[in-house]
Amino acid sequence: MAVFSLVFFGMTYWLSISPGKLVDRIGKVLTPVLLLAIAILVGYAAINPMGVPQAAQGDFVTHPLVKGILEGYGTMDALASLVFAIIVIDAVRAMGVDNRADLLKTTTISGVLAASCLAVVYLFIGYMGATGVAGIGLQENGASVLSKTAQHYFGTAGIVLLGVMVLLACLSTAVGLITSCAEYFNRLCPGISYKVFVILNTVVSILLANKGLSAILQFSIPMLMLLYPLTIVIILLALTDKLFGGGRIVYFCTMMAALMVGLLDAYKAAFGFDAETAAAIERALPFYNIGLGWVVPSLACFILGCILNAALKKKA
Repeated sequence: MAVFSLVFFGMTYWLSISPGKLVDRIGKVLTPVLLLAIAILVGYAAINPMGVPQAAQGDFVTHPLVKGILEGYGTMDALASLVFAIIVIDAVRAMGVDNRADLLKTTTISGVLAASCLAVVYLFIGYMGATGVAGIGLQENGASVLSKTAQHYFGTAGIVLLGVMVLLACLSTAVGLITSCAEYFNRLCPGISYKVFVILNTVVSILLANKGLSAILQFSIPMLMLLYPLTIVIILLALTDKLFGGGRIVYFCTMMAALMVGLLDAYKAAFGFDAETAAAIERALPFYNIGLGWVVPSLACFILGCILNAALKKKA
């Protein structure tokens, strides 16, 4: 693992050190190859399914939408979108698009395209899992579904194909995160060069990678439970910003509510609650038992923020 992580993050560093070349290196090479590899696997599985789709299991039967949202936390797509936006905007500007309206239009089109591609990929992987039960049995997670499906259809070549998919997906994600984080902190601390932040992020990533997946998940799941409600709330607030005139008090009230519940979720994921405490929290917070306890408090505080915002404007 140590040798592999050094080679992998060495490639990541080389790709990240020149952000101006990211479109050529990632957009024109890695991403098309990745999408082609995914298309080969999911396309073949769609044309030649192992069996008929099987019935849903567990929480996907009782509340499938909520379960889908919570499973989506693990993809980190929403979290990544906030930092990847820096790269997208800089890349568009590097192409000579400086006008604000054109910049918004181009980034919107790229965002819709990316979201559409992700949706199609997830739908087909879900279909593979549902139809693959007849051939590979019921699997615990998507990684196992992909691995066994690839081996079922293509044998050793399938494992190689899956390896290419995972390598390219992880490489492009690592480059995106290291680049966007380095650019962000370089803007916060212009006295420290972009290259220094790239090196720092790369070294930290190598150290974390060698902790192993179990240790990473143990650390990341509580963080996801804390950050995801905040992420969803700030995205929704940004999309509805004009409705309340961009009042900071609205952002503050809504996000503080999401933060408080997020802290409870993070503590629960890390340490757990005793039965009495858990029951008391579930009675106080609607939907907490299904993982969406932040929804009602955030909505209530959004309304409160809007009232306060209107009162402050009237007073001014």
